[in-house]
Amino acid sequence: MMRHDGRQGSAMIDLFEDERHCLPLDPGAALLGGFASGIAPALVEAIDAMATIAPFRHLETPGGGRMSVAMTTCGELGWVSDRSGYRYARTDPLSGHTWPAMPLLLRDLAGRAAEAAGYPDFHPDACLINRYEPNARLSLHQDRDEATLAAPIVSVSLGVSATFLWGGHRRTDRPRRHRLHHGDVVVWGGPARMTFHGVDPVPADTHPLTGPYRLNLTFRCAGLRRA
Repeated sequence: MMRHDGRQGSAMIDLFEDERHCLPLDPGAALLGGFASGIAPALVEAIDAMATIAPFRHLETPGGGRMSVAMTTCGELGWVSDRSGYRYARTDPLSGHTWPAMPLLLRDLAGRAAEAAGYPDFHPDACLINRYEPNARLSLHQDRDEATLAAPIVSVSLGVSATFLWGGHRRTDRPRRHRLHHGDVVVWGGPARMTFHGVDPVPADTHPLTGPYRLNLTFRCAGLRRA
């Protein structure tokens, strides 16, 4: 395949050899079907451990609303929201302590998925962990709070299936709908980095590993520069 730095790579061939599939969404964006399914139990165990340090919470929007998705973070920086706005912070506002360190298992998964989609040398410093209850949703938005937009976003789905909304560069662009299942990973960057995206209301369902929840890991390069 052609990597997004212009060099040739064999990641796509490796994907097919691993009996996974890759669905291009747009130039710079791809859905890697089942990419994380093999390590899903370990991922959920890691999430549970981190949530004992930084519990899931429903953040407040700048307008005073309550987000339907519960959220926590691991890594050097965490995403927070309140009436002051959306931003990244080095400490958890609930505890005043630093966020849990990002486990190597998560960091390695993010790097491998990014490379498989054509983005080598991805080193995230933040992982947003979202927990969707039945009917929780995420409206169309752009990920634009990061200090650099040069790095991709890597998004991992676990548990209950959901419908992913993939729009355009304007909020008014009609989104396409893609069903995301347990273990699927979506990667977007380059020309697709500022694509509006979201999640339809999650249906009432159960999964053997997560019960009624959909869990989502979203890896970003939020603000720390690396050589």
